[in-house]
Amino acid sequence: MTLTIGPLQARPGRKTRGTIPVDLGITTVEIPLVLVNGSRPGRRVVITGGVHGGEFVGIDAATRLGGLLEPNEVAGQVVICPVANPPAVYDGRLGKSPLDEVNINRVFPGDSAGGPTERLAAWLFENIISGADAYADLHSGGIDETLLDFVGYRLTSDAELDAKTRAMAHSVGYERVLFGRNAEGGNSHAAAARQGIPAILIETGQLGERDPAQARALLDGLYRMLRHLGVIEAPQHVAPVTVRPRDWVWTGSVVSPATGLWFPDAATGDEVTVGQSVGRVIDPADGSEHKVTATATGQILYGMNGLTVGPGAELAAIAVPHD
Repeated sequence: MTLTIGPLQARPGRKTRGTIPVDLGITTVEIPLVLVNGSRPGRRVVITGGVHGGEFVGIDAATRLGGLLEPNEVAGQVVICPVANPPAVYDGRLGKSPLDEVNINRVFPGDSAGGPTERLAAWLFENIISGADAYADLHSGGIDETLLDFVGYRLTSDAELDAKTRAMAHSVGYERVLFGRNAEGGNSHAAAARQGIPAILIETGQLGERDPAQARALLDGLYRMLRHLGVIEAPQHVAPVTVRPRDWVWTGSVVSPATGLWFPDAATGDEVTVGQSVGRVIDPADGSEHKVTATATGQILYGMNGLTVGPGAELAAIAVPHD
Protein backbone atom coordinates (compact mmCIF):
# COMPACT_ATOMS: atom_id res chain seq x y z
CA MET A 1 0.00 0.00 0.00
CA THR A 2 1.06 3.59 -0.56
CA LEU A 3 2.87 5.20 2.39
CA THR A 4 1.32 8.63 2.95
CA ILE A 5 2.14 11.31 5.51
CA GLY A 6 0.57 14.69 4.80
CA PRO A 7 1.31 15.63 1.18
CA LEU A 8 4.22 13.16 0.90
CA GLN A 9 3.62 9.77 -0.67
CA ALA A 10 5.77 6.76 -1.51
CA ARG A 11 4.30 3.93 -3.53
CA PRO A 12 5.52 0.36 -2.92
CA GLY A 13 9.13 0.06 -4.07
CA ARG A 14 9.74 3.82 -3.94
CA LYS A 15 11.50 6.33 -1.68
CA THR A 16 10.29 9.90 -1.19
CA ARG A 17 12.08 12.76 0.56
CA GLY A 18 10.63 16.15 1.42
CA THR A 19 9.27 18.46 4.09
CA ILE A 20 5.83 18.98 5.58
CA PRO A 21 4.69 22.36 6.95
CA VAL A 22 3.26 22.12 10.47
CA ASP A 23 1.25 24.97 11.97
CA LEU A 24 2.27 25.65 15.57
CA GLY A 25 -0.07 28.60 16.07
CA ILE A 26 2.54 31.35 16.34
CA THR A 27 4.67 30.02 13.47
CA THR A 28 4.93 27.25 10.90
CA VAL A 29 7.85 24.82 10.82
CA GLU A 30 9.04 22.46 8.10
CA ILE A 31 9.46 18.84 9.19
CA PRO A 32 11.86 16.81 7.00
CA LEU A 33 10.85 13.22 6.25
CA VAL A 34 12.23 10.26 4.34
CA LEU A 35 9.62 7.65 3.39
CA VAL A 36 11.01 4.29 2.29
CA ASN A 37 8.25 1.99 1.07
CA GLY A 38 9.73 -1.44 0.59
CA SER A 39 9.29 -3.73 -2.37
CA ARG A 40 7.87 -6.41 -0.04
CA PRO A 41 5.26 -6.22 2.74
CA GLY A 42 6.34 -6.03 6.36
CA ARG A 43 6.40 -3.83 9.44
CA ARG A 44 6.35 -0.05 9.62
CA VAL A 45 9.35 1.27 11.58
CA VAL A 46 9.60 4.93 12.61
CA ILE A 47 12.90 6.60 13.53
CA THR A 48 13.15 10.17 14.85
CA GLY A 49 16.19 12.34 15.51
CA GLY A 50 16.51 15.97 16.55
CA VAL A 51 13.83 15.90 19.22
CA HIS A 52 16.31 18.01 21.18
CA GLY A 53 18.71 20.63 19.92
CA GLY A 54 22.45 20.29 20.50
CA GLU A 55 22.28 16.49 20.05
CA PHE A 56 23.93 15.95 16.70
CA VAL A 57 24.85 12.26 16.49
CA GLY A 58 21.25 11.08 16.14
CA ILE A 59 20.49 13.66 13.48
CA ASP A 60 23.62 12.64 11.58
CA ALA A 61 22.86 8.91 11.76
CA ALA A 62 19.19 9.32 10.81
CA THR A 63 20.16 11.45 7.81
CA ARG A 64 22.75 8.90 6.70
CA LEU A 65 20.23 6.08 7.01
CA GLY A 66 17.67 8.02 5.00
CA GLY A 67 20.19 8.46 2.21
CA LEU A 68 21.45 4.87 2.20
CA LEU A 69 18.30 2.80 2.67
CA GLU A 70 16.70 1.75 -0.62
CA PRO A 71 13.22 0.25 -1.17
CA ASN A 72 14.53 -2.91 -2.82
CA GLU A 73 16.33 -3.71 0.45
CA VAL A 74 13.23 -3.23 2.59
CA ALA A 75 10.35 -5.47 3.61
CA GLY A 76 7.74 -3.09 5.01
CA GLN A 77 8.04 0.64 5.48
CA VAL A 78 10.60 2.89 7.17
CA VAL A 79 9.73 6.46 8.15
CA ILE A 80 12.73 8.62 9.09
CA CYS A 81 12.39 12.08 10.60
CA PRO A 82 15.96 13.42 11.07
CA VAL A 83 14.90 16.74 12.65
CA ALA A 84 11.70 16.35 14.62
CA ASN A 85 11.95 19.67 16.46
CA PRO A 86 13.34 22.35 14.09
CA PRO A 87 12.99 25.31 16.49
CA ALA A 88 15.14 23.60 19.13
CA VAL A 89 17.59 22.15 16.61
CA TYR A 90 18.17 25.18 14.39
CA ASP A 91 17.36 28.11 16.65
CA GLY A 92 17.75 26.92 20.23
CA ARG A 93 20.33 24.11 19.97
CA LEU A 94 19.21 23.02 23.45
CA GLY A 95 16.59 20.74 24.98
CA LYS A 96 13.97 23.47 25.31
CA SER A 97 12.32 25.16 22.35
CA PRO A 98 13.05 28.90 21.94
CA LEU A 99 9.39 29.32 21.02
CA ASP A 100 8.06 28.67 24.52
CA GLU A 101 10.89 27.23 26.68
CA VAL A 102 9.20 23.81 26.69
CA ASN A 103 11.07 20.50 26.49
CA ILE A 104 9.10 18.57 23.87
CA ASN A 105 10.22 15.23 25.33
CA ARG A 106 8.21 15.96 28.45
CA VAL A 107 4.86 16.65 26.75
CA PHE A 108 4.17 13.70 24.40
CA PRO A 109 1.62 12.78 23.09
CA GLY A 110 1.09 16.54 22.96
CA ASP A 111 -1.96 18.75 22.62
CA SER A 112 -3.13 20.06 19.24
CA ALA A 113 -4.81 22.99 21.00
CA GLY A 114 -1.86 23.79 23.30
CA GLY A 115 1.26 25.89 22.96
CA PRO A 116 3.62 25.58 20.00
CA THR A 117 5.72 22.73 21.43
CA GLU A 118 2.65 20.80 22.56
CA ARG A 119 1.19 21.22 19.07
CA LEU A 120 4.39 19.96 17.49
CA ALA A 121 4.42 16.92 19.79
CA ALA A 122 0.79 16.21 18.89
CA TRP A 123 1.51 16.44 15.16
CA LEU A 124 4.52 14.14 15.41
CA PHE A 125 2.64 11.63 17.51
CA GLU A 126 -0.52 11.60 15.42
CA ASN A 127 1.11 11.63 11.99
CA ILE A 128 4.39 9.76 12.42
CA ILE A 129 4.56 7.69 15.61
CA SER A 130 0.99 6.40 15.91
CA GLY A 131 0.41 3.31 13.82
CA ALA A 132 4.07 2.27 13.86
CA ASP A 133 4.97 -1.36 14.47
CA ALA A 134 8.23 -0.24 16.09
CA TYR A 135 9.70 3.13 17.06
CA ALA A 136 13.23 4.36 17.86
CA ASP A 137 14.00 7.88 19.11
CA LEU A 138 17.64 8.97 18.73
CA HIS A 139 19.32 11.19 21.31
CA SER A 140 22.81 12.21 22.40
CA GLY A 141 24.45 13.84 25.37
CA GLY A 142 23.84 17.58 24.95
CA ILE A 143 26.43 20.32 24.95
CA ASP A 144 26.74 20.27 28.74
CA GLU A 145 26.34 16.53 29.28
CA THR A 146 28.78 13.62 29.47
CA LEU A 147 27.21 10.25 28.69
CA LEU A 148 27.86 6.53 28.30
CA ASP A 149 25.99 5.08 25.31
CA PHE A 150 22.82 3.17 26.22
CA VAL A 151 19.44 2.03 24.96
CA GLY A 152 16.34 2.73 27.05
CA TYR A 153 12.80 1.42 27.10
CA ARG A 154 9.79 1.35 29.43
CA LEU A 155 7.95 -1.55 31.01
CA THR A 156 4.18 -1.70 30.67
CA SER A 157 1.51 -4.03 32.04
CA ASP A 158 1.69 -6.01 28.77
CA ALA A 159 4.24 -8.82 29.14
CA GLU A 160 4.21 -9.65 25.42
CA LEU A 161 4.84 -6.02 24.45
CA ASP A 162 7.62 -5.73 27.03
CA ALA A 163 9.33 -8.86 25.67
CA LYS A 164 9.22 -7.49 22.11
CA THR A 165 10.56 -4.13 23.24
CA ARG A 166 13.37 -5.68 25.28
CA ALA A 167 14.45 -7.83 22.33
CA MET A 168 14.40 -4.77 20.07
CA ALA A 169 16.50 -2.81 22.58
CA HIS A 170 19.05 -5.61 22.84
CA SER A 171 19.25 -5.91 19.04
CA VAL A 172 20.95 -2.49 18.77
CA GLY A 173 24.10 -4.10 20.19
CA TYR A 174 24.95 -1.62 22.96
CA GLU A 175 26.30 -2.89 26.27
CA ARG A 176 23.81 -1.05 28.51
CA VAL A 177 20.06 -1.47 28.11
CA LEU A 178 18.18 0.63 30.67
CA PHE A 179 14.54 -0.05 31.44
CA GLY A 180 12.11 2.17 33.27
CA ARG A 181 9.67 0.39 35.56
CA ASN A 182 6.61 2.09 34.04
CA ALA A 183 5.58 3.98 30.90
CA GLU A 184 4.53 7.18 32.63
CA GLY A 185 5.62 10.65 31.56
CA GLY A 186 5.92 12.73 28.44
CA ASN A 187 8.85 11.05 26.67
CA SER A 188 8.05 10.06 23.10
CA HIS A 189 8.98 6.40 23.61
CA ALA A 190 6.94 6.21 26.82
CA ALA A 191 3.89 7.66 25.08
CA ALA A 192 4.37 5.17 22.23
CA ALA A 193 4.63 2.29 24.70
CA ARG A 194 1.34 3.35 26.26
CA GLN A 195 -0.18 2.95 22.80
CA GLY A 196 1.16 -0.59 22.49
CA ILE A 197 4.13 0.20 20.24
CA PRO A 198 7.53 -1.41 20.92
CA ALA A 199 9.55 1.78 21.45
CA ILE A 200 13.13 2.51 22.45
CA LEU A 201 15.37 5.47 23.17
CA ILE A 202 18.96 5.29 21.88
CA GLU A 203 21.56 7.60 23.45
CA THR A 204 24.90 7.89 21.61
CA GLY A 205 27.58 10.54 21.99
CA GLN A 206 28.14 13.38 24.44
CA LEU A 207 28.91 17.06 24.89
CA GLY A 208 27.06 18.02 21.73
CA GLU A 209 29.96 16.65 19.71
CA ARG A 210 29.78 16.13 15.98
CA ASP A 211 31.51 12.76 15.93
CA PRO A 212 31.51 10.75 12.67
CA ALA A 213 32.66 7.60 14.47
CA GLN A 214 29.75 7.81 16.91
CA ALA A 215 27.33 8.44 14.04
CA ARG A 216 28.70 5.37 12.25
CA ALA A 217 28.32 3.27 15.41
CA LEU A 218 24.71 4.42 15.77
CA LEU A 219 24.02 3.73 12.10
CA ASP A 220 25.32 0.19 12.60
CA GLY A 221 23.00 -0.17 15.58
CA LEU A 222 20.03 0.96 13.50
CA TYR A 223 20.88 -1.58 10.79
CA ARG A 224 21.01 -4.31 13.46
CA MET A 225 17.63 -3.21 14.79
CA LEU A 226 16.07 -3.21 11.31
CA ARG A 227 17.51 -6.68 10.71
CA HIS A 228 16.04 -7.90 13.99
CA LEU A 229 12.64 -6.52 12.98
CA GLY A 230 12.80 -8.33 9.65
CA VAL A 231 12.87 -5.13 7.63
CA ILE A 232 16.24 -5.75 5.98
CA GLU A 233 18.59 -8.67 5.44
CA ALA A 234 21.83 -8.81 7.39
CA PRO A 235 24.01 -6.04 5.88
CA GLN A 236 27.59 -6.99 5.16
CA HIS A 237 29.08 -3.62 6.06
CA VAL A 238 27.90 -3.48 9.69
CA ALA A 239 30.52 -3.89 12.40
CA PRO A 240 30.09 -7.02 14.54
CA VAL A 241 28.82 -6.66 18.11
CA THR A 242 31.74 -6.90 20.54
CA VAL A 243 29.79 -6.64 23.82
CA ARG A 244 26.97 -8.58 25.42
CA PRO A 245 23.91 -6.37 25.94
CA ARG A 246 22.96 -6.32 29.59
CA ASP A 247 19.87 -5.05 31.40
CA TRP A 248 20.36 -2.12 33.76
CA VAL A 249 17.97 -0.21 35.98
CA TRP A 250 18.05 3.38 37.18
CA THR A 251 18.71 3.75 40.92
CA GLY A 252 18.93 7.49 41.48
CA SER A 253 19.27 11.02 40.17
CA VAL A 254 21.36 13.84 41.65
CA VAL A 255 20.07 17.39 41.24
CA SER A 256 21.50 20.78 42.08
CA PRO A 257 20.36 22.22 45.42
CA ALA A 258 20.98 25.82 44.39
CA THR A 259 22.02 28.28 41.70
CA GLY A 260 25.77 28.45 41.29
CA LEU A 261 28.89 26.95 39.77
CA TRP A 262 29.19 23.16 39.54
CA PHE A 263 32.48 21.49 40.45
CA PRO A 264 32.15 17.68 40.21
CA ASP A 265 34.24 15.22 42.22
CA ALA A 266 32.97 12.18 40.31
CA ALA A 267 32.84 11.68 36.55
CA THR A 268 30.55 9.82 34.19
CA GLY A 269 31.52 6.14 34.32
CA ASP A 270 32.56 6.29 37.98
CA GLU A 271 31.11 3.92 40.56
CA VAL A 272 29.61 5.77 43.53
CA THR A 273 27.92 4.80 46.78
CA VAL A 274 24.95 6.46 48.43
CA GLY A 275 26.07 9.45 50.50
CA GLN A 276 29.40 9.78 48.70
CA SER A 277 30.41 13.30 47.71
CA VAL A 278 30.01 13.82 43.96
CA GLY A 279 30.74 17.56 43.87
CA ARG A 280 29.98 21.07 45.08
CA VAL A 281 27.81 23.94 43.93
CA ILE A 282 29.53 27.23 44.78
CA ASP A 283 27.81 30.60 45.02
CA PRO A 284 29.93 32.97 42.90
CA ALA A 285 28.83 35.96 44.99
CA ASP A 286 29.97 34.91 48.45
CA GLY A 287 31.87 31.68 47.84
CA SER A 288 29.56 29.55 49.97
CA GLU A 289 29.42 25.87 49.06
CA HIS A 290 26.60 23.35 48.79
CA LYS A 291 27.91 19.80 49.10
CA VAL A 292 26.27 17.35 46.69
CA THR A 293 26.16 13.64 47.49
CA ALA A 294 25.08 10.52 45.62
CA THR A 295 21.46 9.57 46.18
CA ALA A 296 22.09 5.94 45.25
CA THR A 297 24.78 3.35 44.70
CA GLY A 298 25.79 2.47 41.15
CA GLN A 299 27.55 3.84 38.07
CA ILE A 300 27.10 7.37 36.76
CA LEU A 301 25.73 6.96 33.23
CA TYR A 302 25.41 10.64 32.44
CA GLY A 303 26.45 13.80 34.20
CA MET A 304 26.58 17.56 34.05
CA ASN A 305 29.68 19.00 32.44
CA GLY A 306 28.49 22.61 32.40
CA LEU A 307 29.80 25.10 34.92
CA THR A 308 26.61 27.05 35.63
CA VAL A 309 23.55 25.32 37.11
CA GLY A 310 20.21 26.25 38.61
CA PRO A 311 18.12 24.59 41.31
CA GLY A 312 16.87 21.19 40.19
CA ALA A 313 19.37 20.84 37.31
CA GLU A 314 20.28 17.16 36.90
CA LEU A 315 23.92 16.69 37.83
CA ALA A 316 24.16 12.91 37.53
CA ALA A 317 22.04 9.83 36.80
CA ILE A 318 22.99 6.55 38.48
CA ALA A 319 22.19 2.99 37.40
CA VAL A 320 23.19 -0.60 38.19
CA PRO A 321 23.07 -3.87 36.24
CA HIS A 322 19.70 -5.52 36.83
CA ASP A 323 21.21 -8.97 37.26
